[in-house]
Amino acid sequence: MWVIYAVLSAFFAALTSILAKIGIENVNSNLATAIRTAVILVLAWGIVFAAGKQQEIFSIGQKSWVFLILSGCATGLSWIFYYRALQLGEASKVIVIDKSSVVIGIVLAFIVLHESLDIKTIVGGALITIGTFVLIL
Repeated sequence: MWVIYAVLSAFFAALTSILAKIGIENVNSNLATAIRTAVILVLAWGIVFAAGKQQEIFSIGQKSWVFLILSGCATGLSWIFYYRALQLGEASKVIVIDKSSVVIGIVLAFIVLHESLDIKTIVGGALITIGTFVLIL
């Protein structure tokens, strides 16, 4: 089931980039990010309330709070830089560079989460990196 969610995530991430590139024309990139964030905030809380999960907020531990907040900060910074890059650059190149986060994520998963690296992951990461450079040059 996780694969279906991952494919849907990729589809909507791609759609997000195209819609954002069209939407930020003549709009400050930080303002555009704030609008996007407000929409996501309403959507996410709407889903939580629709599922009746809002009471679970009180059972979240301190460690989870810290890392969820840090993750939110990282997401916010990513979006701010992404929208500015989209505003200034070609969407096809910005999207490719942004997706190099896959390789960075693999490296961080190895370093921080101690996930294993096999030859398939290393070769795949190298190919993504090479592909990124081919597409942006």
